[in-house]
Amino acid sequence: MIRAVIVDVDDTLCMTEAGSFDLVNDVLARMGRPPMSRAVHKATWGEVLLDAMPRRSPGVDLHRFAELFPAAHQEYLADGRLDVIPPENLAALDKLVLAGRTVLLLTSRAEAEIEHMLAPDHVLAGRVTGAYHQGNTRFRKPDPRAFDELLAETGFTPAECVYVGDSPGDAVAAGGAGLRFIACLQSGVRRLDEFDPSLVTAAIEAFPDLPAAIDQLDAPAAH
Repeated sequence: MIRAVIVDVDDTLCMTEAGSFDLVNDVLARMGRPPMSRAVHKATWGEVLLDAMPRRSPGVDLHRFAELFPAAHQEYLADGRLDVIPPENLAALDKLVLAGRTVLLLTSRAEAEIEHMLAPDHVLAGRVTGAYHQGNTRFRKPDPRAFDELLAETGFTPAECVYVGDSPGDAVAAGGAGLRFIACLQSGVRRLDEFDPSLVTAAIEAFPDLPAAIDQLDAPAAH
């Protein structure tokens, strides 16, 4: 039985690539630097932010970027330009919880980029049991060891878990850790043919399709 559903945040739980593209270019503008192209942003999407920035803006002062980013990030959050979780996605999480499954987040975001979603008054409270990010994991996707802390702390076995993500790197991490993987293609940033088919257990067109997809994965075990 699938006991734990582990969910990626960006372009899986909420669509963030477009907003993040604007945010990063906003910070670059404040530094007096030219904007990056959308193609470069998509090519580096899913990477740890500061690891991606030298490709997004060659020669960028990473220290200065890191200083300016948090305030700009908060502005975008306050304006509702980032991390808006649609009601239908929240309903999907509710179905998973009602089915007795534990919902966890695993993201490559820094702690400061995810902490607002873990606040007790956030819409995820009561739906998501825990979150794993740069602040409490030693490794980053696509390294399969990104799941080490989650598995150790929760006691779930890889066979009891499924990871839901939007990138080939998500699939590599999950497969290497022995987890099943569901590709969520809602953002349109990635196509299914970009994934290693041997690592994809199932694919969904939109996040609300997730509960039914997981029920299907569990169905053979019921017979």
